Amino acid sequence: MQPGSEPIRSVRNPLVQALRRLHRPSGRKEQGLILLEGTHLLQEALAQGLRPRQLLATPDWLARHGALVERLPDPGRLRIASPEVLAAAATTGHPDGVLLTLESADLPAPAEATPDFVLVLDRLQDPGNLGTLLRTALAAGVEQVWLSEGADPLQPKVLRASSGAALALPIERLAATDLPGRLVAARERGVQLVAAVVPEAGGAAQPYWELDWCRPTALLLGNEGAGLAPTLARLADRRVTIPHSPAVESLNVAAAAALLLLERPRQAHGRPGA
Repeated sequence: MQPGSEPIRSVRNPLVQALRRLHRPSGRKEQGLILLEGTHLLQEALAQGLRPRQLLATPDWLARHGALVERLPDPGRLRIASPEVLAAAATTGHPDGVLLTLESADLPAPAEATPDFVLVLDRLQDPGNLGTLLRTALAAGVEQVWLSEGADPLQPKVLRASSGAALALPIERLAATDLPGRLVAARERGVQLVAAVVPEAGGAAQPYWELDWCRPTALLLGNEGAGLAPTLARLADRRVTIPHSPAVESLNVAAAAALLLLERPRQAHGRPGA
């Protein structure tokens, strides 16, 4: 297979400039596209049945990934570029030789039906944390993710940190003023609202394993520094905590989320040997 068009040799090429604009939220919104970097994310996109809008690859990458190139649904969208040109279009310091774009509208959208398991993130700021959380959420069987502002889930760093999970999860980003109403509506449809708090927090918090996670559940996790907004915490039906040594004040939100989210499938399947 021969990629279409002449190789791109200038960083001033219009395609390269369009890809660079996808580094910013305004560019992603304007073009309706997201930027993915690296072989693994290309593999994940194809596994999800997503059709790349545009691909940019170096000659060396093409020589090493012929079988993957043959899987492309539209090979004519592939353009060859020098390593210098590809690096100019990428957000990473050492790209592995391929970039691609996807249409935002092709990503999974939240279904109208009431979900059984929702992850609610309040103003999470760190893209690495968000990406890790999305990967754990997918592993735990989360059906929807609701974000109250915070980091953009479609920025390249989040997509890399999620290892492609952001391409498979229905994610909805809400204004902070809209989230309380969404949670109240979910509770009226039988979803329990569960807030994670630090062990010494006041109120009737219980160890997380004592909660019945098999019920329809929305887990609420707060900002890395300030925690869960008081308006959201007051809506919670249950407060859970992860008991740990007082040597540390609190756990990293992504580390805490792994224990909390995976408790649901653990309860559903039982302990090994039980």
